Amino acid sequence: MKMTTAELCQVLKEGDLEKRSDNFLQFWKKKTCVLTSDTLSLYADSQKRSKAKELKLQAIKKVDCVERTGKYVYFTIVTTDNKEIDFRCVDEGTCWNAVITMALIDFQNRKAIQDFKSRQETEVVSSGHQERHLARSP
Repeated sequence: MKMTTAELCQVLKEGDLEKRSDNFLQFWKKKTCVLTSDTLSLYADSQKRSKAKELKLQAIKKVDCVERTGKYVYFTIVTTDNKEIDFRCVDEGTCWNAVITMALIDFQNRKAIQDFKSRQETEVVSSGHQERHLARSP
């Protein structure tokens, strides 16, 4: 079940998210974010005129350290190269961490099915090759 380009570009959630900066002072910076079924895009401005920083779901290992304190939900995205990116959002019922986690699970499931199908196709091709090879043997 391969997704169409339109399905991949479908917006799952859009809105504000705060990202902790990587520098020494570690300020929280508001980002306008758009989550699709394969990418989390972070824009510096709410009109999305700036170039987005894109975090592909294939580069995310997990969403971790979810903690609710006061009006915020804090969470960490861990990338496949073990980089940790801290975020927080206003606790509004369905928070970003849950939507990102569900999109990540969906992405990983699609990838597993795709990998399984390509392995099956490879096995069918190689077993067909073996049968032809055996048929030719004296």
